[in-house]
Amino acid sequence: MRFNVTRLSLVLNLVLSSCVWLMFLRDEYVEQSTLVAVITQTNLSEKQLSCDWEEDEIIEDEAENSVLKKMYSDISECANSVVRPSSYQRGHYWVLENYLPAAYTFPCNNTITYTTHADYTFLNNLVPLTTRWQGPVSVAVYAPGDDFDNTINTIVYLRNCGSADITNLVTFHLYFDVSHFPSQVPPAEEVLTRKSECSQQVNLSSVSTYRYQQGLLYPVNVARNTARLAAKTYFVLPSDIELYPSINFIPEFFKMLRRSDSSSSTKPRVYVLSIFEVKEEITPPDTKTQLLYLLRRKKAIPFHTYVCKRCHNVPQAKKWKRTKEKSVMSVFHIAKRKAPFDKWEPIYVGTNAEPLYDERLSWEGKGDKMTQMHILCVLDYEFHILDNAFLVHRPGIKKHSKDKARDELIQQQTAFINKHILPEYKKLYGNRSKCAM
Repeated sequence: MRFNVTRLSLVLNLVLSSCVWLMFLRDEYVEQSTLVAVITQTNLSEKQLSCDWEEDEIIEDEAENSVLKKMYSDISECANSVVRPSSYQRGHYWVLENYLPAAYTFPCNNTITYTTHADYTFLNNLVPLTTRWQGPVSVAVYAPGDDFDNTINTIVYLRNCGSADITNLVTFHLYFDVSHFPSQVPPAEEVLTRKSECSQQVNLSSVSTYRYQQGLLYPVNVARNTARLAAKTYFVLPSDIELYPSINFIPEFFKMLRRSDSSSSTKPRVYVLSIFEVKEEITPPDTKTQLLYLLRRKKAIPFHTYVCKRCHNVPQAKKWKRTKEKSVMSVFHIAKRKAPFDKWEPIYVGTNAEPLYDERLSWEGKGDKMTQMHILCVLDYEFHILDNAFLVHRPGIKKHSKDKARDELIQQQTAFINKHILPEYKKLYGNRSKCAM
């Protein structure tokens, strides 16, 4: 079995999680950086760290009445496809799809693509995200004008000097306004040969972007749809780049789908991950056991508690936090997006059969996911909330801040939704009582 950096990263992650869990049993908490130092000093070899496993994935026997067979029978028709760079126009934007593809290819029917978006100043989040996800990532990067070159340089730096997971797992799609075309667009083949000076770290915290200088709004839903539609897997997890998933999600999710389905429902469904924030000095938890420890000590809180609590008020959240981590992933509760959860905008695993996001909406105007959630409610989707799985935001508790200019954009976008989008959706999808925008 050939040794590589990705395997070491995963094994170390599992070792660290085990160490932290043992500390919890003793009612102690040790920072992950301390554990890394201890493990590194022991100078363990690959043979000492690893178990004797086969290269091929071990798949459990599938139940006759499994969720996979009942709800996703067409997954067997999911064909593996070659990732090739291409360019196309999407409304007022040019999209360079698969501009810089991942080194690894993935089977369509037994993994999940984490689809996300950013501008280049947020791409450093890919380091912790990929370490935890250990599966394909599809990211659409907004790169208008001079931001294009900075985006390329940042990606090249991360691929050469960051985690090997970024090179192996992440496919980058770049997009920009037709009216803010870059000065040049180098061939992807040439960009892939570029090298970076790794001793010179990229500082992304104090840069002034072309987008900011030009006062361009962030076309968040163009990015969401671009990244999701470019995914080559049956299942997708559309999420934000600053949200880091709990570990071992992909294999546990498929084990759950292969077990018997106790529900008699055949209504469309998606699988929801609860979301949390941690204090700035806290290492994001890997497992629910670690998360519950931090919640008890007020070092973690539910996502957007101080920004938009109603937007992320998860049904049965208190019971979820009282329930210990289980040995296997399962559905904790099945919910609908109806009052008092009619403003809920969960992040979930679904497929590309789910409705897309409305590309007329900007991030600055807020409510950019609410329109899609309204459609899911009208279509009577079930929201299957998972017990062990969660997302945790990049460390730092978010607080509400006043922004007069943004408040005006929010009012304008809200009025546009009510005047134009909602009437369109009623004609397209019909209406259902208790479904709010």
